[in-house]
Amino acid sequence: MAAARFCLPVLVLMLAVLALTHGMRGAGPKKCCFRFNETPMEKENVVAYMKTSQRCSRPAVLLKTAAGRQLCVRPSAPWVKEVISYLDTMEQSSSM
Repeated sequence: MAAARFCLPVLVLMLAVLALTHGMRGAGPKKCCFRFNETPMEKENVVAYMKTSQRCSRPAVLLKTAAGRQLCVRPSAPWVKEVISYLDTMEQSSSM
């Protein structure tokens, strides 16, 4: 009988902790960058890009290569701006 009185509050506490931690996981950004690739890439080798969330501590762009890799790069780098411009132009011309 004493074990039942002890188990129910412990179970309720564990469920509350699980619910709280699960809810906290969904609140943050899915992908942030903390290290950056500084080596310029050929724009023809990049197939897509995505900007990271504004909630990340460092602004970044994720480049997806033709080989399927994702690279974190600085959005302020001149070569990154050229790649983004190239991809945007390619997307506009293919949608016409």
